[in-house]
Amino acid sequence: MTQTEASYHRVPDEVPPPPSGCPVTGFTPFAPDYLADPYAVLDGLRDTPVFYSSELGYLVVTRMEDVSEIFLDPVTFGSQNVQDPVFPLSDAAHAVLAAPDFNPVAVMSNRQPPDHGRIRNHTKQGFSNRRMRMLAPYIRRRSHALADALLAAGSPADFVPLFAHPLPGETIFRFIGFPESDDEKLKEWCSDRLAFSWGKPTEAEQAEIARKMLAYWRYCRSVVAAKVDDPGDDFASELLAVHEADPDELTYREVESIVYGLSFAGHEIVSHFLSNSLICLLSRRDQWDQLCADPSLVPAALEEVLRFESPQTSWRRVANVDTEVAGVHVPAGTNIFMSLAAANHQPDCFDDPGDFDIHRPNARNHISFGKGIHFCLGARLARLEATVALEVLTERIPSLRLVEGQSLERFANITFRGPRELLVAWDA
Repeated sequence: MTQTEASYHRVPDEVPPPPSGCPVTGFTPFAPDYLADPYAVLDGLRDTPVFYSSELGYLVVTRMEDVSEIFLDPVTFGSQNVQDPVFPLSDAAHAVLAAPDFNPVAVMSNRQPPDHGRIRNHTKQGFSNRRMRMLAPYIRRRSHALADALLAAGSPADFVPLFAHPLPGETIFRFIGFPESDDEKLKEWCSDRLAFSWGKPTEAEQAEIARKMLAYWRYCRSVVAAKVDDPGDDFASELLAVHEADPDELTYREVESIVYGLSFAGHEIVSHFLSNSLICLLSRRDQWDQLCADPSLVPAALEEVLRFESPQTSWRRVANVDTEVAGVHVPAGTNIFMSLAAANHQPDCFDDPGDFDIHRPNARNHISFGKGIHFCLGARLARLEATVALEVLTERIPSLRLVEGQSLERFANITFRGPRELLVAWDA
């Protein structure tokens, strides 16, 4: 992997020292107690809203006001580190990604202004009202088909591979313009991507993920190339049309890289969103029953899921210049871990934040999609998918319930939260 300032993935350099005068702790999102219940761990740290994690090499920021300030100041706090591996890569992974044709460039979440605004302006047009109207029937049709598959599997069944994983993967593939015939290999290539940038994979796992990333990048390039001569009514073709109209406004490599990055962002994270929704609702039977009786409550319920048990519990920034956060001097180059989980459970922002309530009046004030110029581009699509999925599940399987006694194992990483499997049952 040839590394430049514009590289999509950059290998971390040496870790800067802790900011002087800042509390230093052994906090790590990989700890078993954090993986089991990050909110309890973060509540215990609430009296120290800014501290340095010696395990991560990151400054940790937990208060809503400080996290919001960082999001809203992209000049001081850059996003160029958000796709980078947290820990150094193995030699084997380096060797795989050293392929001369593995050269995606930063385009959205990790691109700095002013280029970020230029690229986002064209990318966000792909999430138009027209495109959402086109996707909605597909999402509903696939949700019904996956509900059929779940029922056919028999009670109990694992919700993750039968519903939560395929629905968002297939949706984002249709959005981009990938053919349905490639779905299975695409889901395989994308399945462990979160571990690469946000996890702590073994050397062997790193190498395997790197091989999938390389195969997937080559696939994305081949699809984009094919659409140059045979465009369709899809997102990739729309981007190519912008490029063809003005190659300097959106470069060909940027088109390839947007396609490469978007399919990851729109897949595993939304899978976790669907699974977390069932965990929250099925463990509170009265609230699930309310949705079954009144599907109009689904959008509000999903906002409370995003606040209470978000699929994204943190995000990253890096200080571009010497600055200050909550009274702590932060030298340029300091990596910052923003705890969205702590902010979404902040008592002076949300009454009784440890209670899950689909009628919470200010649930939408959560910060799970970020703020400012990098506000999640796919938030609208994620909400649409989850809304349709819950409408279908409450209609088709109102007796759905969690299998009692199961131990939920979450994927170990610093940012995304969701179960590896989720056993559900229902009445015949």
